[in-house]
Amino acid sequence: MVKLSKKQCKDEIMKVHQQVKELTGIDMNLFRAPYGDYDNTVLGTARECGYYTIQWDVDTYDWKDYTAECIINRTVTNPTLTNGSIILMNDGAKNTVEALDGIITGLQKQGYKIVPVSKLIYKKNYMVDPSGRQFER
Repeated sequence: MVKLSKKQCKDEIMKVHQQVKELTGIDMNLFRAPYGDYDNTVLGTARECGYYTIQWDVDTYDWKDYTAECIINRTVTNPTLTNGSIILMNDGAKNTVEALDGIITGLQKQGYKIVPVSKLIYKKNYMVDPSGRQFER
């Protein structure tokens, strides 16, 4: 999206927003830029569209078609995993579905609680560091 104009960014965001609303009746308010690639124009445009931009800090690399066991291990032993982590998983990856139960179980055994991103993020008075993690101001 960083190669698009502000108008093109807005059109992309709102086209998907409208399609999801028509299918589900839900007004989305969370945005993750494709490939995590964003700049100030993308962030500002998403905000103007009523979206909170999110990023991840734990990548499963499931898109590389690793085995389910490898995806589980990469996730539950990830050195950046901490309270508040957002884990990136891709819906079209080959072994993600198979790995999901093991990831959830592994995280819960470590004391983590799985919550929707909407319950996890700050919505006021925050900043985002280069890793994509939010911090209260």
